[in-house]
Amino acid sequence: MEEIAALMQGFSVALTPMNVVFMFVGITLGVLIGVLPGLGGANGVAILLPLTFSMNPTSAIILLSCIYWGALFGGAITSILFNIPGEPWSVATTFDGYPMAQQGKAAQALTAAFTASFVGALAAVLVITFLAPVLARFALKFGPAEFFAVQMLTFCSFVGLSKEPPAKTLAAMMLGFSLAAVGMDTVTGQLRMTFEQPQLLKGFSFLVAVIGLFGIGEILQTMEEGLAFRGKSAKISLSVVLRTWGEMFQYWKSFVRSAVVGCWMGITPGGATPASFMSYGLARRGSKRPQNFGKGEIEGVLAPETANNAAGTAALLPMLTLGIPGSPTAAVLLGGLLIWGLQPGPMLFVEQKDFVWGLIASMYLANLAGLIVVLTTVPWWAGILRIPFTIIGPVIIVVCAIGAYTVNNAMFDVWMMLAFGVLGYLFKKLKYPLAPLVLALVLGDMAESSFRQAMLLSQGSLSIFFANGLVGSIMALSIALLLWPLWGAAKDWQRRREMVADGRLPG
Repeated sequence: MEEIAALMQGFSVALTPMNVVFMFVGITLGVLIGVLPGLGGANGVAILLPLTFSMNPTSAIILLSCIYWGALFGGAITSILFNIPGEPWSVATTFDGYPMAQQGKAAQALTAAFTASFVGALAAVLVITFLAPVLARFALKFGPAEFFAVQMLTFCSFVGLSKEPPAKTLAAMMLGFSLAAVGMDTVTGQLRMTFEQPQLLKGFSFLVAVIGLFGIGEILQTMEEGLAFRGKSAKISLSVVLRTWGEMFQYWKSFVRSAVVGCWMGITPGGATPASFMSYGLARRGSKRPQNFGKGEIEGVLAPETANNAAGTAALLPMLTLGIPGSPTAAVLLGGLLIWGLQPGPMLFVEQKDFVWGLIASMYLANLAGLIVVLTTVPWWAGILRIPFTIIGPVIIVVCAIGAYTVNNAMFDVWMMLAFGVLGYLFKKLKYPLAPLVLALVLGDMAESSFRQAMLLSQGSLSIFFANGLVGSIMALSIALLLWPLWGAAKDWQRRREMVADGRLPG
């Protein structure tokens, strides 16, 4: 009851006219940031952070956090309309969102994505409201071994649950790990595979790689097929929204599962990107129509969008309660809190009650405001599909180049974007999956650091990954998922033997 009373007080703080204005301004800016490839929520918040120093801390954090939620919503727009993820966590949304747009279902796909984003964020805000103390204590138990176990689970689930041949999935993932290893070794400080290029000291930028692999790769493939934009115009109406909502009720299990995965990955923190991939794989595994995934299945849109918004929102929990940012954007917001003279941690809930509960109340309001803003602007975004490809193609290339350049303000990144574009084109032509490569590229560094830190703590003994029930259970589940394709192959082989024995197949 104390939490509910504090939350009511927080609503009185968040609902002041000026804070409501900041809320809608932040959501609108966030959607624009989410649409622009390469900019990202963290960069957008960082760029605007200096403008808030003279503001009231509560109003400032509401504005900046709403930019973050707007970016979470907006990342789905270009993923669905152009197959270009506006944000890293929107990569999995392209798998079914873009095929739906190509089938003339852009409005349904966008409605599903925005609604799933709302549900995922709402679930995470409820967790923050009622389970903050318990989950904060749980997150304190995580050391390097536990972090590596979670990352291992993400990799293995992608191998075990993927519809692609395991060999191709592993090959793409190994290439991603190789690319992630480029740069300075974070443990020893030695240079790896930099080839005396100072630009590679920090390794390959994940955003540059994603823009090239998906954006430029898609442009190259479209050019080969005749410069015909493969999207169709979409008309949104209240009836379309209501009909889509009606269809989505049957996927309540996927909503619940994806929200749980997202909250878990946001708090531990695993991150919104692996949460979206994992939820997509679980949705496909549990679906009655797994063969439709990748061809325009609405569940393939709602699962990753629910998870990435749940993870992105839940990442604020360890930041507020422990001072440990669960995402890059949370890290930027943490810097803002320190600049405003606020020290994140358990005492923040005691000393700055109005601030904390005003922020939490604004999460509920901003989530609803975000859904209203994106649904009302869907006609404009869907109308982009009516622009001829001969016009929109060069515009997309320019936007991609600007996005890649702004990551580090370096032309080298633009050239790398083009190189990754060629790689993405080749992957599509050879029918290799891009998602495992992207996943390994974004998590490779983190997994390596966690593994090596665990090895240093255990003096080289792998037993540290089974030292307690928490890390042991996660690792056991990871190994089971990794071996799952072998189990399936063994069952197929046994079934074939039985059919040969029965005479239904020639020997």
